[in-house]
Amino acid sequence: MITEIANKIYLHQKNGEEMDKITNHYPELNVSNAYEIQKVSIDYAIKNGDPLIGWKMGLTSIAKQKSVNVDEPIYGRLTQSMELQTSVLKMEGTIHPRVEPEIAFVLNKPLFGSDITAEDVWNATEYIVPALEVIDSRYKNFSFTLTDVVADNASSSKFILGEKTYSPTYTAWEQINVELYKNGEKVQSGVSSDVLNHPVESVVKLVKMISKNGYQLDAGMIILTGGITEAVHVGAGDLIEAHFEGLENMTLRVEK
Repeated sequence: MITEIANKIYLHQKNGEEMDKITNHYPELNVSNAYEIQKVSIDYAIKNGDPLIGWKMGLTSIAKQKSVNVDEPIYGRLTQSMELQTSVLKMEGTIHPRVEPEIAFVLNKPLFGSDITAEDVWNATEYIVPALEVIDSRYKNFSFTLTDVVADNASSSKFILGEKTYSPTYTAWEQINVELYKNGEKVQSGVSSDVLNHPVESVVKLVKMISKNGYQLDAGMIILTGGITEAVHVGAGDLIEAHFEGLENMTLRVEK
């Protein structure tokens, strides 16, 4: 059953096609099953020439966690095909994409273990960079349970990193104010401390969560720490601008 569901989700992710929630057909599934499904579906991608290059965190806002009645974030996997090489998002292959600004860590050494600390993460960080993530649930109407979204790789779709990189000591990374503009109008704002009080704590939490299943963060991997604002729905012709206080600003143009 796990393999069958994972294969179905992989194909819907690859082809950008919406589907019914898996919990409609398999109500007995739990979050642990969903992480198994996620791994198997990403393994399909890896076997088909799309290597794992990083991880992402979701539900990193305490308010978001409370709204869906959970007490910890969720994680997903990032593969090479998800990284945009230019600041253009093509609508082809997407379903109902949404964009959110994030802080990303890039590592220079592995991280593993249940006793990992923020200091360990800082010591393993090559650089930090602003990022935009495109989330795009494969489920109809962007409607899902926690089990559904975890199985769907935490709604991972695309992401783009800023061009300018920053050292871990460059600034107070929990005090970055961010404003998100859509077609010139400010639509969202937030501060990086909304991500588990500090983005570094998102990486700490990720390591602890995946270590339970025997996984680790490898050197060179990209870690998206979680949305600083609510995600903004986009369509063809839209221009998204993210203003990161004290950092490089980012843009993403949406085309057919």
